[in-house]
Amino acid sequence: MKVAIVGAGWAGLTAAVKATEAGHHVTLFEAAHAMGGRARALPGNPARVLPDGTPIPLDNGQHILIGAYTETLALMCLVGISPKAALLDVPMTLQFPDSQGLQFTGWPTPLDALGGILQAQGWSLADKWSLLRAALGWQGQGFRCAETLSVADLCQRLTPRIRAELIEPLCVSALNTPPGQASAQVFLRVMHDALFGVQGGSRLLLPRVDLGALFPDAAASWLLERGGLLRLGQRVASLQAQGPQWLVQGELFDTVILATAASQAAQVLTQSVLQVPQDSVANVTDWIRLTQSLRHEAIATVYAWAPQIALPRAMLALRNNTQQPAQFVFDRGQLGGPAGLLAFVVSAAQGGRATLQAQVLAQARAQLGLDLQAVQTVVEKRATFACTPALQRPPPAIAPGLLACGDYLAGPYPATLEGAVRSGCAAAALL
Repeated sequence: MKVAIVGAGWAGLTAAVKATEAGHHVTLFEAAHAMGGRARALPGNPARVLPDGTPIPLDNGQHILIGAYTETLALMCLVGISPKAALLDVPMTLQFPDSQGLQFTGWPTPLDALGGILQAQGWSLADKWSLLRAALGWQGQGFRCAETLSVADLCQRLTPRIRAELIEPLCVSALNTPPGQASAQVFLRVMHDALFGVQGGSRLLLPRVDLGALFPDAAASWLLERGGLLRLGQRVASLQAQGPQWLVQGELFDTVILATAASQAAQVLTQSVLQVPQDSVANVTDWIRLTQSLRHEAIATVYAWAPQIALPRAMLALRNNTQQPAQFVFDRGQLGGPAGLLAFVVSAAQGGRATLQAQVLAQARAQLGLDLQAVQTVVEKRATFACTPALQRPPPAIAPGLLACGDYLAGPYPATLEGAVRSGCAAAALL
């Protein structure tokens, strides 16, 4: 079939690759002049420079992968990226600058989690037992719970230290939603796959290259080599049905896959609802309603620098509160970047860019003992959907010949790279 894919983020690129692999003819439209969506290299790389004049490539945010991202890793290999070369592979760690907290062992799953819990620094026997008891209970229930439960409800019997040093950072980083508002069922699925299910699933995979080089650039080359068409800088504002086909930018296609952010997909369909077949109007209208009802959360990344500094490991957890908002810090010098460059991540970010930047620099002084200079602060205001209990998410099928993909669609995962990739695979399979 002749397929139009609107949006060249990770979901859209995945759908394009998988559709092309299946023998379809793909044209990929992207409003921006760069690919990657919400996980991309910032334009102009490496035009930015550190205060000492060193040129640096930056991303629109610090992202990580884990070993449980099986579809993402397979897709990277398909388009010619070696995960071993592009990613730093380390055991799961949620250790703080004072070395307290959890670090998994190198044992097979799930013994790596058990060993990490038993050896966790700063945790009492009561802390460790409360976590082990909870984990055994979750396993006994098949990592299932009532859809209406929040993560805070699920974990109320855990000790305060476990909730503060494990559950909250995991929940906010994976679901980008505070525990009191986050879906316990989605959290359990993440816990199962990342910590207790997939062999090696807990391994942290930290990018050593910018996000463009991690997948989007190679995917684009792979598509072009196989006859795919990339139309960057072309914003698709509406669609029009013509018989069984769809008119996109003056060209007819057998199927359209909307792979933009949720709000943009809803906007395109709102502009198109009068142009769809009459018997599909109700479905399209309902899809728009579900999509517009999603609430979004922001993620901020504060890049900061000081000459030749280095952290004890490539990623550290930070103790956070309303005044010290960052949950994690990454040493970009250990990840292929220049020495002294750090990336602080604030999930479920509140407040403006200047305020967050000032708070993070103060947090670095208090928790790391470092006086840093800000390089750039990036705030993605609609980075993810709020992953709340019993959330109704829109389906991938909208109308005949009209599909969608994206991490916000119905599925078991929160807004992650793996969720986006799996959604792209699912849309291509529906062709």
